[in-house]
Amino acid sequence: MAASVLTRFCINKSKGSIRFIQRRYRVKTKWAATRPTFPATELALHNFDTSYSIQLRDLWPSIRVAMLSEQKYGALINSFSSAPNVITELEAQGCKDFISIDCTRNEVHQSSLDSMTSHRDSAELDPAALQPSMSPDIKCLVFPKGDISRFNPARPDSSGILGYYLLDAASVLPVLALDVQPGHTVLDLCAAPGGKTLALLQTHSVNHLWANDLSGSRTMRLRRTLQSYLPKEFLEENKIHITSTDGRQLGMTEEKSFERVLVDVPCTTDRHSAMVEENNIFKRSRTKERQKLPLLQTQLLLAGIQATRGGGNIVYSTCSLSQLQNECVVQQAISLAQQELGITVQVQDLRWFAQCFSDTFHFAPQLSVGELVLPHLCANFGPIYMCKLQRMN
Repeated sequence: MAASVLTRFCINKSKGSIRFIQRRYRVKTKWAATRPTFPATELALHNFDTSYSIQLRDLWPSIRVAMLSEQKYGALINSFSSAPNVITELEAQGCKDFISIDCTRNEVHQSSLDSMTSHRDSAELDPAALQPSMSPDIKCLVFPKGDISRFNPARPDSSGILGYYLLDAASVLPVLALDVQPGHTVLDLCAAPGGKTLALLQTHSVNHLWANDLSGSRTMRLRRTLQSYLPKEFLEENKIHITSTDGRQLGMTEEKSFERVLVDVPCTTDRHSAMVEENNIFKRSRTKERQKLPLLQTQLLLAGIQATRGGGNIVYSTCSLSQLQNECVVQQAISLAQQELGITVQVQDLRWFAQCFSDTFHFAPQLSVGELVLPHLCANFGPIYMCKLQRMN
């Protein structure tokens, strides 16, 4: 007679012990579905090694090391906060405001150039020496080169407003390049999570700021950021308009509405993709999304150009070193603007800008494509690409 077998349990033997597991709780790992052959971070790094080693050549090994090193942050000082001694305490820890230091150094350098060339005709001067100085209203403190000390969390003032915002210090550069002047209306086309939006407001020159992002969840994060760093009465004065809409449509609906437009587009976020598995755009499930990025970026930049008034500035930026997402997007958008919309856009030379901040950041050699002179940035800070354009009509 066959022995009775209890099939509701299975036996698991390990290291001489026996465990009874109910069959309904037993899980068989499906390797093909749940365990990718390569993690997304490895796929990203392989992609970068293949493309950037050709693009950047001998520079790529050092840039690769910087990209995989611990990220270095800056503290964007919140001038809306009344928290006492914020800058003094950070300076006591060895931090310096890289904007005021580098801008002062650039002014001294320009003064020396002026004295050396005062006898020459102004037409013979180097255009890079004739660029205007930047407003010192934005303050961002960083630790010295090679020092990756961490900032303490910002403390709130008596009203609950935080004293500084931690971000990659290189993220402030597109805002500085945008050159916001008093009374300007500004569009931040892809604003979330809000670091650059907050930096724009630190200029105290914005008459009206439109901050937009397609993602509803990211827009909520943007709102929470601004609520933590701005007084309630400031938010209620209708100086900031926050929307969650497709930025590609704002070019038509808000044509010629802004003096300044920041187009900080979604990209492959190289440092994040190489180091963080969560929400990585190199995951197999996001392959089509990644492949469509250059088209999306071109459409967003074209919308930014449409939304800018004649004589206004547009800054296009990514946190990627990819030429396909950078130079190619800029060239395509300029061509489409001219051919399909009759809009003439001129690329501004940013060599003076790279020179101004060369003591804080390491810039790769500039790449010239026709009239384009576009610096690439990389250091302990994340990689940043930036291009400044001006709408002529």
